[in-house]
Amino acid sequence: MSKVALFGAAGAIGQSVAAALRSKGQPYRVVGRNQRSLRSAFGTDPLAELVTWNPASPESVQAAASGIETLVYMVGVDYWRFQLHPELMRKTLEGAVAAGVRNVILIGTVYPYGRVQTGNPVREDHPREPHTFKGRMRKAQEDLLMQAHASGRIRATVLRLPDFYGPGVQASLLHRAAQAAANGGTADMVGPVDQPHEFVYVPDVGPVVARLTDTPAAFGKIWHLAGAGVTTQRELVAEMERQTGRRLKLRVASKTMLRLLGLFNPVMRELVEMHYLMSDPLIMDDSALQRLIGPIRKTSYVEGIRQTLAAVPVVRALPAGASSQARSH
Repeated sequence: MSKVALFGAAGAIGQSVAAALRSKGQPYRVVGRNQRSLRSAFGTDPLAELVTWNPASPESVQAAASGIETLVYMVGVDYWRFQLHPELMRKTLEGAVAAGVRNVILIGTVYPYGRVQTGNPVREDHPREPHTFKGRMRKAQEDLLMQAHASGRIRATVLRLPDFYGPGVQASLLHRAAQAAANGGTADMVGPVDQPHEFVYVPDVGPVVARLTDTPAAFGKIWHLAGAGVTTQRELVAEMERQTGRRLKLRVASKTMLRLLGLFNPVMRELVEMHYLMSDPLIMDDSALQRLIGPIRKTSYVEGIRQTLAAVPVVRALPAGASSQARSH
């Protein structure tokens, strides 16, 4: 029987955790809103048990978590609906406790910290004083979880990640650049692109989460998983150029440009308040996590970019005249 359930499994992080469990021969349950998405991502894996749920219903959570020991929570919401994060966590906890779940691992972000107050790199004891709405909603989500731990209802931990990238990861700052590097065209990016930044390679996340599920000392605390070192977006674009031999044209959106784009695009509008993470870097220290679970494998940016580019679908150019012919039909 599955002892680990991945809630919000169909996303990039969920698939990374599933791959890590699969490599250990460990059965697992994947829980998502859409049966078709679950079948597409996990339908060929005999170790995967596919379950759909309604995250707004504690009864549905309880049914989806029945018989589970550890619940890994990766549930996403639309970027313009962050007020749902605390509400969904509250209902998930209610259903999970009723189902007898022992452990919950939340995959978190740096949003609850707000601006850096202690200097980089930031440790887990950095004050959580978010100045943004999204940061406050993520902090409220974490508070609910850790309060449940403090009261003895469940054992809980948070694994905090920086920005991420990897093969097929569309929700990445580097996604458009990778597309342009593979197929030509212009790389749309959010600037400034020369500020220090870090990225975690998504396939590196799963093995860490899998180890946390078997580490009792992990619960009751918040942990950092840092990227493969400090870099910049421009340096990673230069690496894409080196690997493809193709010079990229960059179209970099400033905070002002994000405001203008936000008049027509809700995601761009919501990026405005988080722009401080681009201009005021937050770099994480994960030495505590490494002391807890031992050395962590981190894919180099050179290899991560190679794998990311290899996964970009190649768009074949149409023969001369073919495009106009196609439009006529």
